[in-house]
Amino acid sequence: MNRTPHRSVEVPSPFAERLRHVREFLVKARLDGLLVTSRADQVHLTGFTGEDGIVLATAKEVYLLSDFRFREVAGQEAPWARFVMRKKGIPEELAKVVRRNRLGRIGVIPDRITVATGKDLRRVLAPLGTRLVHVRNVVSELRMKKDVEEVAIIRQAIRIAQEAFLAVRRSIRLGQTERDLANRLNYEMGRRGASGPSFPTVVAEGPNSALPHAKPGGRVVRRGSAILFDWGAWWQGYRSDLTRMVFIDRIPPQFRRWYAVVLEAQQRAIRWVRAGRSIRQVDRIARSYIAERGYGERFGHALGHGLGLDVHEPPSLNARNGARLESGMVITIEPGIYVPGAGGVRIEDDLWVRDTGAEILSSLPRDLDWALLRL
Repeated sequence: MNRTPHRSVEVPSPFAERLRHVREFLVKARLDGLLVTSRADQVHLTGFTGEDGIVLATAKEVYLLSDFRFREVAGQEAPWARFVMRKKGIPEELAKVVRRNRLGRIGVIPDRITVATGKDLRRVLAPLGTRLVHVRNVVSELRMKKDVEEVAIIRQAIRIAQEAFLAVRRSIRLGQTERDLANRLNYEMGRRGASGPSFPTVVAEGPNSALPHAKPGGRVVRRGSAILFDWGAWWQGYRSDLTRMVFIDRIPPQFRRWYAVVLEAQQRAIRWVRAGRSIRQVDRIARSYIAERGYGERFGHALGHGLGLDVHEPPSLNARNGARLESGMVITIEPGIYVPGAGGVRIEDDLWVRDTGAEILSSLPRDLDWALLRL
């Protein structure tokens, strides 16, 4: 095992608090360690952003197992952790750490590890008498509630996305394609410091706007076009996620009707958002309004989702989720109406859940007059 000598460095906030929660969980679950395989979970727990590796948290130490490429990165981002540079596979290096620390029970999160990886780990750990125990994702639970520092980063990711969109909106011209606009939006986010888009940018003109995850193609901007933009910026590991409509010179009557319903549904849901309130009920408020207006079958996805290091995080805001909103969650609210062959409307904003209600982090206008762009 090629192990970097451990430097006595105090664990900084907020990682110290997150590790405290994990270690409390280890005690309650009678575990000797927790194996963290998800990249986003590793970043949240340690700050280490290397693209290859695994984290093992024990009662007293945190081990970062990676390769030579990320040795310097680990020293910069998590100098308080023990970096283990692997020369063989991760299972073999992990076995050396386990043997050295005499770890008997290690928690693994089943939906964060492949069957093949689990099999390889058991192959090398079983001879040591070490068991892998399936546990709930305690790190994911911690990630649901964002602290002030995390929200500050998300605000900047939103700011980048919004400024980029406004620049693209000003540059829209007749004859441009969906692909042209998507590429320009990605470029403008990059110019403003984004590491990249949060997810593949959606630009959908006319009938394509009925596809919630449409891929930008060759449909062109024309007078009377209805264009759906769904985009976000990735900045310092965190994501933003927004959706707006742009109508060119005029608003087709059916889009005007859909837009009014979707906007009212979103506003009703946002007003209901508050720590302690039922997630199922938030979804129901928007969904029932859309259904009352005759479009219930045209809104087929969840009302929203958690947002952070991943663009889709718990909680999912859907009719089956019996949990409650908690102060600190960052969520999206994004109702929509989709009519195949005709088009669709979605409006999406990012919110910070507080005890007194929802703080809307995004600030782009949502009124229909603003959505109309005259060329």
